[in-house]
Amino acid sequence: MDIAKLKAAVIADVDARYPQLAALSKRLHDHPEVAFEERRSSAWLVDFLVKNGFDVESGICNLETAFRGSYGDGRPAVAFLAEYDALPGLGHACGHNLIAVSAVAAGLASRKAVDSLGGRVCVFGTPGEELYGGKAVMAAAGAFDGVDAAMLAHPGGGNRVLMSTLACENLNVEFEGVAAHAAAAPELGISALESMILSFNAINSLRQHIRASERINGVITDGGEAANIVPARAAANFIVRAENGVLLDALKKRVIDCFAGAARATGAKLKYSWGERYEAMVSNVALAKLFHENMRSLGRPVSLGENTVLNFSTDVGNVSQLLPAIQPMIAIAPDGVTIHTPPFAKAAATESALRTMLDAAKAMAMTAIDLLSSPETMEKVRGEFLKNK
Repeated sequence: MDIAKLKAAVIADVDARYPQLAALSKRLHDHPEVAFEERRSSAWLVDFLVKNGFDVESGICNLETAFRGSYGDGRPAVAFLAEYDALPGLGHACGHNLIAVSAVAAGLASRKAVDSLGGRVCVFGTPGEELYGGKAVMAAAGAFDGVDAAMLAHPGGGNRVLMSTLACENLNVEFEGVAAHAAAAPELGISALESMILSFNAINSLRQHIRASERINGVITDGGEAANIVPARAAANFIVRAENGVLLDALKKRVIDCFAGAARATGAKLKYSWGERYEAMVSNVALAKLFHENMRSLGRPVSLGENTVLNFSTDVGNVSQLLPAIQPMIAIAPDGVTIHTPPFAKAAATESALRTMLDAAKAMAMTAIDLLSSPETMEKVRGEFLKNK
């Protein structure tokens, strides 16, 4: 098989589907759904895959909006990861509509490689990336067993293939106090809100004495009902980040100590729970180099970059702990326009952004060809993963 001709064929496949892919991207962008509520988004993606020859199982890993689409059988098996949850109040300000469409486009184009070379390609629908770590749930449930490599192209404000990210966990905190009339009988009350404020102040002090890469961010989600009632309940949500799991565990203890100290000071009762852990992302350099060369062959000047730690988190990190994986960042917006902002949500709906991300889809499909066509290449990618595990 002429690999150059096969790569040209997958490029042509993505180009030929442009009208349908554009319509799908717009549909997702116009109807944003937040974590684990992506029922329409998931259904649209599943329908698109089924109509184009994929076998799809929905509701995998006890997640209603997760799915696994497969074409072919045997090994190697290459996966493309689709995200499609939106941000509360901001819509697709992280460009997950583009992530989903690029994963679907790469999967459909890769059918030609499977038909010629054997193996298998998969498109995984991975819900809840923004708030709950859907891939963490799926990884723990064995969703990615039997997969040899995984890719996800993420729209961003810069171009780089290699990166590592911070491990993180979501923390929900609640203080239970005692309600009282704030003016007539404040001595009878225990303020849950004061407990939360003390906690925030303690965490602000803690920030002076943690590593430069570590992050502690939080918002109060419930601070009481009225100014003349001592608040009997206060709640907050925090995200705690560190470079790896060991450092994260140590930081988590210090954060909880801040809340426990406030509870002792005020007499309020503390309740808390940790969410799914986002593991640190470990990019596979050998796999990254394949994507890098394929992207450059399409006329996209994407930097390979250095595998340095970036100060954000992704549940793709959980996948990267199990198998070779990459998450290239692909610029779709001008410098100064960052993700999780209204301008980025607007950029994610543009034709130029879609065409850029579809080039990333072509590069992912071309990388799948590299893996399916060469046992030596696949072994090099796998060998690096095993060495760094």
